[in-house]
Amino acid sequence: MSVNIDSRVVAPGSDDFVDEAWQLKEEINRQEGVLKQRYNFFTDAYRRSTVHCYVQDEELIGFAAVRRDGYILFLAVSPDYRGEGIGKRLIAHVAEDHETITCHARTSNENALQFYEHLGFEIKRRIDNYYEDGGDAYYLKLGSDVGLADRISDLIRR
Repeated sequence: MSVNIDSRVVAPGSDDFVDEAWQLKEEINRQEGVLKQRYNFFTDAYRRSTVHCYVQDEELIGFAAVRRDGYILFLAVSPDYRGEGIGKRLIAHVAEDHETITCHARTSNENALQFYEHLGFEIKRRIDNYYEDGGDAYYLKLGSDVGLADRISDLIRR
């Protein structure tokens, strides 16, 4: 990962990087057909979350918005920066604060499912019609039973 990339944390209630996060999410939505949330839903959830960000030259290149219980509401990495370990590092930041991490992923989002599986997440259940557009989701969990912090630390070192 480039030395010009900074890690930042946006506290709940802050608007820091919210517009940039929306633009990144929308770019991914246009390219991949995922992350289809409406603006008000997205900005509301973002502002209620702790958001771990990676920024290069003041440009947001990845973020994870996380609830207090370790549920990842949004995880996005710019397509230009994928494969550089940013997603893993975002998950590692979340793991520092939570014993378990959970999220939903579209059943059709192969990139996300492969990413989460590689990190050791397990599909706990399928939920039909989970998304507003009728899309189905998997509920995924990475839990304390596998030594979450140690597992993520090992992945980062690879």
